[in-house]
Amino acid sequence: MSGSDELTRRRLLFGAAVVAGGVTLGACSSGGGGNSTGEGPKPSKGPTKRGSAAKPLSPPRQLKESPELAAQVKAGKLPALKDRLPDKPYVIPHYWAQTGKYGGTLRLASGSSNDAAIKEYMYGHSPLRWLNDGLTLGPGLAESWESNADASVWTFHFRKGLKWSDGQPWTTADIMFWWQDMVLDPDFGEGIPDEARSGKGTVAKFEAPDDNTLVITYDAPSPMVPDMIANWVNRGIAATWMEPKHYMKQFHPKYNKSVGKDWTTKFDEKRNTVFNPQTPTMGGWQLATYSEGRATTWKRNPYYYVVDQAGNQLPYLDGLNFRVVDNIETRKLQIQSGQFDQVHGPFNSLTLGDISGLKRSQAKSGMKMLLWDSGSGTGSIFFFNQDYDEPAMRALIRKPEFRQALSLAYDRGEARKSIYFDTGVPTTGGYGPKTREFHRGDGPGMYKQWRESWVKFDPERAKSMLDKLGVVDKDGDGKREKPDGSKLVVRLNYPADIDTTGEHMKKNQLLKKSWDAIGIDTRLSPVSPTSFGDQWAQGKLMTTTAWETSTMSVAADMLWLMPMEPSRWASLQGQYYALRGTPDEKKQLDVDPYKRTPPRAAPEPGGPVDRLWKLADQVRVEVDQTKRDKLVWDMIRIHIEQGPFFMGVVANYPQIVLVKDGLRNVPAKEQTALGGLVNDWHHPTPAAYDPEAWFWDDPKAHT
Repeated sequence: MSGSDELTRRRLLFGAAVVAGGVTLGACSSGGGGNSTGEGPKPSKGPTKRGSAAKPLSPPRQLKESPELAAQVKAGKLPALKDRLPDKPYVIPHYWAQTGKYGGTLRLASGSSNDAAIKEYMYGHSPLRWLNDGLTLGPGLAESWESNADASVWTFHFRKGLKWSDGQPWTTADIMFWWQDMVLDPDFGEGIPDEARSGKGTVAKFEAPDDNTLVITYDAPSPMVPDMIANWVNRGIAATWMEPKHYMKQFHPKYNKSVGKDWTTKFDEKRNTVFNPQTPTMGGWQLATYSEGRATTWKRNPYYYVVDQAGNQLPYLDGLNFRVVDNIETRKLQIQSGQFDQVHGPFNSLTLGDISGLKRSQAKSGMKMLLWDSGSGTGSIFFFNQDYDEPAMRALIRKPEFRQALSLAYDRGEARKSIYFDTGVPTTGGYGPKTREFHRGDGPGMYKQWRESWVKFDPERAKSMLDKLGVVDKDGDGKREKPDGSKLVVRLNYPADIDTTGEHMKKNQLLKKSWDAIGIDTRLSPVSPTSFGDQWAQGKLMTTTAWETSTMSVAADMLWLMPMEPSRWASLQGQYYALRGTPDEKKQLDVDPYKRTPPRAAPEPGGPVDRLWKLADQVRVEVDQTKRDKLVWDMIRIHIEQGPFFMGVVANYPQIVLVKDGLRNVPAKEQTALGGLVNDWHHPTPAAYDPEAWFWDDPKAHT
């Protein structure tokens, strides 16, 4: 791939997260704690409070390390613990967390050696962290932060003494390297993350006055910056936020003139923490070995800056072993035979339809089943591309009445029963019930109104609405045509490698059944998974059908509320938005939007996207929370009146989490603040629940 092609692809894909018979749900275990039965001191019994402490905890005076690392210190191979930890380590604040034991490894499954889901087990690269299922914002690499009066200048104070996994100091120079030499470098072109734009959409100014202080200055109030920074795990999922400058500069032409013209390819490989064992990390584990198509193994990071409330440096586990099982059915069989120790359901295509089989195999697998809340606002999602490249179909897609009619014709009751086993709450499609704005003021009512707006199953009304649009059967073949008389086909596009028995495909089949029944010719249309993202961004695909949505905050995460990047419901308008404030913003304005590099288009003046963008600009600069929430409600009303822009099935259905007997500190649903939040990659799961604190009752049995 040429440098220019790679640059285009990086910009196109920036922001994308790179997801039965009778079943008795009540019979599934919800436990995750319990008493210790292994050798050594018994874990302390955890308190009964739910969630996590909202205020940062002070580190204990006495700090301890694993026997493995203590032996290396004694042998002179590693500095003393006090020289490896920052002055003030981060203390995990979870009420469910017991004092554990060091040792043992964890066996996990992955779909590929370079699976992005692996990074969801480590939150160490985030300056700030989500707590309490997204209700609370806590420290991370940064121990404190503040703004000026109008929230236009944010100052972050990072922990003194932080170190990368190779022992080299972590400083704000590592953030500035990312910002100056990756984001602002036109040859590399990592997209500008939303937290680096002001409420006016202009790019912020980053300054590092010293090794531990970062100042971000905006040309307008930007009150949601900390929330946005806590989103994602960073460094490989969404914004990078930092790279080890001391290591990565050798692969950058600014610092090494001998690198070739295609330097960005090698640079991406070298910085990938899931691919390159040599790249330093701030996560709890660092890559030890990489075997393409087979496995990756991970070892404890001796410089990890996190301790538990007893002062034990984390992680407890010596390492992780991700074994590649790319066939979904084979993976499920291996799960049932007990070959893995922890299974995060969404990463392994486990659905509620798998519960019966998992329960039957429980004695053999030794796995306890936890059912956490998904936090989903949709379940399996469907949405049209408002920027589809065929003009007549695009015009029809943009008519609210067309999408509203299809929503009314969608038999969600059948989908809820057959796919989600009568769990969750039927929804038109929106943000999930865990969203913070829905927990205050008029939020509960607004959530209910959005959820119920076009959810009722009413095929007769749907047919009447289509008739009024002129979407009628003009040639007598039983299928409706477009208003201009041309053939109408709704193609349900999906990556060809998705699980053919999973929720997305089952949902697609029900969509086809529902819409065929009202005269809409609906066809399943698999697409090469390697080209799906590029085709979507270019407007070549009509629909997306293999995704879902959930989030913790509307104001901090508007990716589903409006087009901001090219992977969601208006690809070209999203790309137009993503390039605001960059040198490319004013380029190729005389070129057809679909032929620009990358393809991009401005919204229609006064149209729903234009209105959403303008309201979002107000949301971003509004410091008063009550006023900001009212602006959010105005945005949601556009979705109710002009939407649905994306359609769901049910909200907040359960998700499966499997835990091997004897693995501790994996919280039960009842121990979390809101029942858990599984589905949202903005709220990294399981990373936000600190897998570094997981431990074995009997570590020697799991070496």
